[in-house]
Amino acid sequence: MEAPQIRFARTSDGVNLAYASIGEGSCVIMVPSAPQSHAERQWHIMPGLYQGMAERFHTVWYDSRGTGLSERKATDFSRGAMVRDLDAIVERVGEARFALLGWYDAVPIAATYAAAHPERVTHLVLVDGRVKTTDYFEAATIDAERALRDLDWTLYTETLARVLIGLDDADYAARFAEHLRACVEPEALRKAFADQTKAEFDVPDGLLETITAPTLVVHNRKNNFLPIQSGQRIAAAIPDARLLIFDDMKYESLPTIIADFIGVEGLPSKAPPPALAGTAVILFADIVESTALTERLGDDAFRERARQLDEAMRAAIRSNGGTAVEGKTLGDGVLAVFTSAKQAIGCARACHDAAGASGLALHAGIHAGDVIREADNVYGGAVNIAARVAAASAAGETLVSGTVRELARTSAGVVFEDRGEQLLKGIDDPVRVWAVRQA
Repeated sequence: MEAPQIRFARTSDGVNLAYASIGEGSCVIMVPSAPQSHAERQWHIMPGLYQGMAERFHTVWYDSRGTGLSERKATDFSRGAMVRDLDAIVERVGEARFALLGWYDAVPIAATYAAAHPERVTHLVLVDGRVKTTDYFEAATIDAERALRDLDWTLYTETLARVLIGLDDADYAARFAEHLRACVEPEALRKAFADQTKAEFDVPDGLLETITAPTLVVHNRKNNFLPIQSGQRIAAAIPDARLLIFDDMKYESLPTIIADFIGVEGLPSKAPPPALAGTAVILFADIVESTALTERLGDDAFRERARQLDEAMRAAIRSNGGTAVEGKTLGDGVLAVFTSAKQAIGCARACHDAAGASGLALHAGIHAGDVIREADNVYGGAVNIAARVAAASAAGETLVSGTVRELARTSAGVVFEDRGEQLLKGIDDPVRVWAVRQA
């Protein structure tokens, strides 16, 4: 493929940003880990990643302010400035809906944007990232990196590429070090690290829990800067997030991973299908303590159990007349919509039975209300309430809102145990919930 042309966008505070756009299909915007980006050189220094993405998606990447071909004099690397950069690229590219891909210090930026714009972000992929500055200081290599940063510029980049990043190929490590020197000036690099290790750069508490886009968290066990626990914390905080851990992940494998997650066809990128509003009964269920189970069972064993349970839950949804929301039927949980409360309650019982047969347990919650249906996803406050009701349930238990109880009180063949009003996270007013018990 021929290298894409470089174009420019302008931020709301007047900074000129360089970006590249190539490929067809669903749009994926790659959020850079400032200050290590160069829109023109990325295509050549990491062809497996960038060309692999362009073969599958309409792929967009850009240089943050102060780096690459963007305006070098603008060296505000705060989280707010980085989000403004992403805003400018989104508006310039003109895609109605898109996926976001971010790694390292781009993870807080991509997560912040996804939480603020659920109507635009179809999928979120976070690679080798962190959301708290303290995550960096769990790795011993960060001290070595900081000690080298103020020394000889060439020695620093060579050591970063060969030793700290751990590139084995000596020729490629030398080219990558030269690439780093082309991305940013030494003073801007030091300013970036200063800005990005302030508490203000951290993702605010509670923000990850508001993300509704299907999310894939990928973490390399051999990451020398961020421990595996950093990726686990991110995946645990985002509802329905799927966690993939690799012993030694190569960036050229990302296009295939992302294509499997999003689907090569994906959602229409130019104009979304019309949104349909209506009332639905919403079932939300997820595996109890999935992160702890992964640690205890190991990645492969847990993922196999979760895969089998996912298949069983899909079958239960179909047999009870429901529709699985594909954007959410991923990893450790399921979201489904039904036309009747009786169907949703019957499905929840079948899902609990399937989980027990797999040696797992579920949290489950059901709520009914108005939703917006769009392609393979549903949105609205009712969906959030269903998720929060599920989170309030005990292992193996189904909780329902008062709305669902009224709908199914005489038809579902179950009894309801009053659990009183609950203060649910992110919901302003208390919600009265009821536990489902067999008659």
